[in-house]
Amino acid sequence: MGMQLMRSSSYHRHLHPHRASTTPAFSASLHPISSSIVLQRSLGFEHGGTRSIKRRIQKHGIVASSNLAAPPWESWNPEKGSASPSLSDVVWPSAGAFAAMAILGRVDQILAPKGVSMTIAPLGAVCAVLFATPSSPAARKYNMFMAQIGCAAIGVLAFSILGPGWLARSFALAASIAFMTYTRSPHPPAASLPILFIDGAKLHHLNFWYALFPGAAGCLLLCLIQEMVLYLKENFKF
Repeated sequence: MGMQLMRSSSYHRHLHPHRASTTPAFSASLHPISSSIVLQRSLGFEHGGTRSIKRRIQKHGIVASSNLAAPPWESWNPEKGSASPSLSDVVWPSAGAFAAMAILGRVDQILAPKGVSMTIAPLGAVCAVLFATPSSPAARKYNMFMAQIGCAAIGVLAFSILGPGWLARSFALAASIAFMTYTRSPHPPAASLPILFIDGAKLHHLNFWYALFPGAAGCLLLCLIQEMVLYLKENFKF
């Protein structure tokens, strides 16, 4: 009986040699369902599939880092991974801001007989954006001029319709944020232009010229100074 079984098995191996030489792993690769079962068994998750994986993760305390919430005090700390600025990175933007305000002050002296001024608070915020964070979205030329002109015009329109007061300021600020969002031109300093016009009696005579002066006109000068600051930061490091 044993001899017959051995002869039968050798006979089948002789007729079908590829079946005898096929390994379980190779056979599993020929059948997607079998390969899935073999893979699950090799990983130790033969029962329950993904549910078993989740249970094992919970059991062993494995938590994905993306699901970890940042501590509430994280935003009060400096940005991680950012290198300390060099001395030149501090000096050149500061020198650019000094030069900008000095030139604007000189222009004010020339324009004083006409009762207008170029030195307004929003341009100080523009200096910080252009000189300190030149690669930020707010420093893009499209964002800056679109927001400066649009928000200034909104301030004039709000004052013309609603007059001075809290309602005009509230409407102008809300409309300015909506305008910058719709036109994809975020530039925070421009949001102060409508409030400056509504509360500044000396600017009312400009009417819709306020959309170009002094905000947009001042930004042209600041863009020229920004190019000088960037050149100095790139070529004169210390």
